[in-house]
Amino acid sequence: MIEKVEYRGWKNNLRIANASAELIVTLDVGPRVIAYRKPGGFNVMKNYDEMMGGTNEKEWQIRGGLRFWIAPEDLSRTYCPDNRSVVHTQLSDFSARFAPPTETEYGIQKVMELRLEETGSRVHVRLIVTNVGQTATTLAPWAPTVMAPGGMEIIPLPPKANHPGHPSRAKHPGDYGPNLKFILWPYFDFTDDRWTFGSRYIFLRQNAKKGPTKIGLGHPVPWVAYWNAGTLFVKRFRHHDWAEYPDTGTSYQTFTNEDMLEMETVGVLCTLLPGQSAQLEETWELFGDVPEMNTEADAVRVIGGLLAV
Repeated sequence: MIEKVEYRGWKNNLRIANASAELIVTLDVGPRVIAYRKPGGFNVMKNYDEMMGGTNEKEWQIRGGLRFWIAPEDLSRTYCPDNRSVVHTQLSDFSARFAPPTETEYGIQKVMELRLEETGSRVHVRLIVTNVGQTATTLAPWAPTVMAPGGMEIIPLPPKANHPGHPSRAKHPGDYGPNLKFILWPYFDFTDDRWTFGSRYIFLRQNAKKGPTKIGLGHPVPWVAYWNAGTLFVKRFRHHDWAEYPDTGTSYQTFTNEDMLEMETVGVLCTLLPGQSAQLEETWELFGDVPEMNTEADAVRVIGGLLAV
């Protein structure tokens, strides 16, 4: 079912729902997916109370939820305000396309497409950016998703392998090579106790008393998750080994501060000629009544059972 609803001060929002999950997407600004939850359940996305219901602000507003950004991050194009009304087109009983006004100053048109499967909670997200300007432009679509505070992120690590030792025991040169890019921001600190670096997972806990920290990964494992209040949010995406990504090769980035935690997928960095487009795709899923995970053994047991990983 798709219907227009009011939400937290905005008169025009699209609700896309089935028996298992619902999305609320803003139409007066954005588009932003500002809520994702099981019917009547916990909204896994952060809402900044003071920014709810606002429109036509001169400066960019974080607001919360999924937004459509452009990488690499800069001081202008990335922060172009998405504070005007959105045109939407219903594609089916469970899917819609959302188009904000053209960003004429940067020559780009963004489009967000969302499809909720008819059963279950899985959502297919597609972000498309088109060069509508007169000259080539280099960019990557970027999907920061602002999660509600108080939870813990689970980032899977690629499988371990033993050092081959003598070259005669190696199958190919890659047996001696790295299998993960790990990029640090200058405000990251290895002594920060919000982080746990295990053998199979990285854990990041949101803490209302601590400020910014961030890492990026060239992430070959096709999912990440966020546990909060008994609900597990899973974001799935694809890393392409052949591709160039922004920020020294990060296809996934995560950031947290006192207010929230961001799960950020990043698309392939490409140069678009006029008329060309780039896109980023990911899927979401919700699991309810998921116990808290404090150790890697907990995560192996709980997530392994849910995701068959």
